[in-house]
Amino acid sequence: MKCPNCGEEMAEDRLYCEHCGEDIHIVPDFEPELERNLEQSISAIMEDLQEPSDSLQPPGRMAAAASPEKPPSSKNAAQEYSPGRQSQPGKTASNSPGGKQPLSNKTAQGSLSGKALSCGKAGTAAPLGKPPAGKGRQVRRKNLLPKILLGVMAFFVIAVIVFVRMVYNYFSLDYQVGRAEQYAAAGKYDSAISCYSRALELDRGNVELTFSLAEMYLLKNNKVEYEYFLREIIHSETVTSEQLERAYGKLIVIYRDRGDYQTINDMLLASENETLMSTYQSYIARAPEFNLNEGYYTGVQPLKLTALGTGRIYFTMDGSMPTQESEQYTAPIILENGDYIITAYFVNDNGVASEKVSKEYHIQNDEIPAPQISVYSGEYYAPINIEILDGGEDVYYTMDGSDPTVSSTPYSGPIPMPLGNSIFKFVRIVDGVTGTVDEMHYRLVLNTDLTPQQAVDLITEYSLVTGKIYDKAGHFDDSGAMYYYEYQHVANINQVADFYVIAEFFQDPDVASAKTGNYFAVDVYNGTRYKLQQDNRKRYKLTEIEKEAQAAAEIYAERNAGEAGETGTDSQGQSEEPRTETESREEGEVQFQTETESHEGVEGTP
Repeated sequence: MKCPNCGEEMAEDRLYCEHCGEDIHIVPDFEPELERNLEQSISAIMEDLQEPSDSLQPPGRMAAAASPEKPPSSKNAAQEYSPGRQSQPGKTASNSPGGKQPLSNKTAQGSLSGKALSCGKAGTAAPLGKPPAGKGRQVRRKNLLPKILLGVMAFFVIAVIVFVRMVYNYFSLDYQVGRAEQYAAAGKYDSAISCYSRALELDRGNVELTFSLAEMYLLKNNKVEYEYFLREIIHSETVTSEQLERAYGKLIVIYRDRGDYQTINDMLLASENETLMSTYQSYIARAPEFNLNEGYYTGVQPLKLTALGTGRIYFTMDGSMPTQESEQYTAPIILENGDYIITAYFVNDNGVASEKVSKEYHIQNDEIPAPQISVYSGEYYAPINIEILDGGEDVYYTMDGSDPTVSSTPYSGPIPMPLGNSIFKFVRIVDGVTGTVDEMHYRLVLNTDLTPQQAVDLITEYSLVTGKIYDKAGHFDDSGAMYYYEYQHVANINQVADFYVIAEFFQDPDVASAKTGNYFAVDVYNGTRYKLQQDNRKRYKLTEIEKEAQAAAEIYAERNAGEAGETGTDSQGQSEEPRTETESREEGEVQFQTETESHEGVEGTP
């Protein structure tokens, strides 16, 4: 292939000349052999048209043309030409048969004078050196005409071939795509765009060709056209799910770089494609969804609002339009008796707001709602109190898994969560009508090795060494009555520490046991003992008794040692009967004064 500008040879697949740099426009491709045959045919025809024919020259001229020397004189011409006798081809006068010499000038002139030189009469010969008048021109025309026709036909054939090849290429999808790829590789994006555009005309709806065309515009930094063709793809009827996600991804990058998150939101919502919205949910601001249809309800209704993506929901309950200054939704909205118009909208993390949605509710509460509990079911690792948030009146509860009744424990204040696993059931009972039961499951775990029973033993030991009781069973005289201690609950008291709360009980053989009103607290982590007291303002006071217990223990040990020396033991190692509290008092031992003040409400959290 030759460059049309400089004529230098160049490769067939080049789009520009390596010698002069001239762009090579798209032209039809020819078969090399066909091209060579056409060129040879045309060259031959042109040579035939330009070269004079021997048959059209008179004898004199033929001789002149054959000889490079000076044209012969009329004398020699007369000698060489005889109208009545022609030389045989390939022979001259010198080598003619018989050795005859050419005619002399005189003879030639004489022979010609009568006929050959006569002019103006029909049938007479033409002058020497010239063809007969009019005959040469006719012969020339007769011989030129076929060659002219052949040349015209050759040009016509070439034109037809060129035209057919051009038409073929114009309607060839593979040709247009191939040329487009070549132009793209060479950085000629305008030419590539032309070829891709023609290819799309031939194969309308080809999504991959549209992607290629869009990429050409992106390489030209023409983002307007780039965006246009990507939008053509997402609206295509032949697009696959993979191609759709690819097109949306490229569009989202365009708008994200612009900071145009509103357009991203609108585009994704308009797609109504759940897969796309799930993939790009962080860009979406869809109106909140209500778990309750609007209308009439009997009984309290918890209204839940949800929205796709990450962000915040704002709402109002009086029909007014919410703003970002309105109440933010964080937990279910409790709809009790009355009429409500709940209006809400969602704002995502990109600041894009959804449309505002309103629903109307009419609540006629003919049912008694379940109590609202302050602590959700779950596992806890520090003491915590369980409370009723919507008023504790007429609330009863159980801790054994049974449904509460009016015979169950009435709620009177905060309830310390028990150690380990527990099941609470709460219910409100009004005028004999039982409401909805609320069931809660808890697990309380403390990071300590000290058990509640060990805490009870520490308080029993304290009473023993201080002389309040004379044995671990809790007896204090010969009546059979006794004091004993029971673990109540674990609580954090005055933000000091976590304590096991121990209550003191009095038991008479003839009377049921009852609390004395004395309470103790034992640190759950180090075992330090305290008296737990309450003033007239219901404020709790911790009084450490560890030093008192240690001093009493020393006295107790000395006393026991002295008594062992005085009384001794029997042969079996048994000591004498223990002395009564009255006897101990007579000997001046430490007396423990029983507290008599009231401790109402101590069963709640200290």
